[in-house]
Amino acid sequence: MPIRVRFAPSPTGALHIGGVRTALYNYLLAKKSGGTFILRIEDTDQGRYVAGAEEYILESLQWLGISPDEMPGTINKYAPYRQSERLELYKKMAAQLIATGKAYYAFDTAEQLDVLRKESESAGEAFLYGAKNREKLENSLSMTDSEIQERLKSGNPYVIRLKVMPDEIVSFEDSVRGAVQFQSNELDDKVLLKSDGFPTYHLANVIDDHEMAITHVIRGEEWLSSTAHHILLYRAFGWQATMPSFAHLPLIMKPDGKGKLSKRDGAKFGMPVFPLSWYDNGVETFTGFRESGFLPAALLNFLVLLGWHPEGDQEIMSLQEMISQFTPERINKSGARFDYEKAKWFNQQYIAHSPAGSLLAEVKNVLSAQGIHWPDERVLSLIGLMQERCTFLGDFYSECPFLFVTVTQFDDKSLDKKWNDQSQPLLLQIIKLMEAAGEFSAVSLHDSIQEYMTENEIGPGQLFPLLRLASTGTLKGPDLFKTLEFLGKEESIRRIQRLISYKSNK
Repeated sequence: MPIRVRFAPSPTGALHIGGVRTALYNYLLAKKSGGTFILRIEDTDQGRYVAGAEEYILESLQWLGISPDEMPGTINKYAPYRQSERLELYKKMAAQLIATGKAYYAFDTAEQLDVLRKESESAGEAFLYGAKNREKLENSLSMTDSEIQERLKSGNPYVIRLKVMPDEIVSFEDSVRGAVQFQSNELDDKVLLKSDGFPTYHLANVIDDHEMAITHVIRGEEWLSSTAHHILLYRAFGWQATMPSFAHLPLIMKPDGKGKLSKRDGAKFGMPVFPLSWYDNGVETFTGFRESGFLPAALLNFLVLLGWHPEGDQEIMSLQEMISQFTPERINKSGARFDYEKAKWFNQQYIAHSPAGSLLAEVKNVLSAQGIHWPDERVLSLIGLMQERCTFLGDFYSECPFLFVTVTQFDDKSLDKKWNDQSQPLLLQIIKLMEAAGEFSAVSLHDSIQEYMTENEIGPGQLFPLLRLASTGTLKGPDLFKTLEFLGKEESIRRIQRLISYKSNK
């Protein structure tokens, strides 16, 4: 059977980075086998629905380069892909479970259940709606047929609950955790259909996975405890033969390793935890990796290793390499610490080793945001000059302001240390060399200046710091001669003259 996997987020806000990792692992498994990666929107919890969240989810996947093969809007035999558009199917299947005795109506009010929970808490117990007490509660198992029909006709609110049989072992093989089993006496009779007519996650998830021919379910470990109910639902529908295999992913932990990474940890630890920035009423409430200056390939590389490892010790991996090496069996059981410094390292590596042309569009966007509109050739030169020094895309501007504006301020402390009586005559000689230069390239500049220094027994420490101070205003910056080439002959000479004038007027 062809592999079919699904990423099924709820549109309740920004997509957490843990959800992105889940999507990535599903995508990798599908692509390795030539299978299908599906985006299904689980929007049955209407109270938590957030406008724009679905579009955000799809834009995030597309930015990362892991676009779904099937999604809302796809027309085929499995559609639709929004659960809110499949309500009649869920109602029909819930009624089938009622008819076969696998589920029942429950008329208990929220107030009645709250009283029972408090009584259990007072007795030091956890309230469980199940085999031990269900026939004493307000449901169709404790009523006659006429009572049930009267309740239904009168419009009494009800839910439909799964009937979990006592004294059973529910077991399955998890691709990550191995053999897992549950005792049915520890399981409650989960609500399948809510009083508003919407299904719970448990019912809709199982029906949709079956109807969409899902072969593998890869999801977070928070759903591990629900799997027993899902297996019972597969049995109740008679779908055991087509039940998917399960893989439950480890948690992504906070940078300090203390607890699960949450959306609020971005502000706490000063880092993004969402793929894209999220805006609430036009105001940015969470900054995304994209807006922080990450390349999508670098973020994917970082994420794939948060809980999974290849056979060797390879760290830098293309998406194609991830696909070829991915297997659920190599996913770790223990939680993975979200090391933001490592994420930054990946981004720096990708920026440093990417062809300049592949960064052109992103760097042009960075410059455009600053009101700088250079031709492509000029931007490519900037990339070649700076890319080994940049951790984020924004660094192509923020780390080299001296390339965009005239240097008028100099690092006086460094200048005082390097300047002496011979500095001005030496710089004037360098200006003459530059004026006479035919080709103004990094290589030719280096060779002619080096030749002059050798002939006049001038050490690098006498000249190079002065040239760097003249060109950048500080002792920091990219390769000196490449910087001079980028600035060009006229601007390089002007900057040296400006340093001389600055020092003369002090």
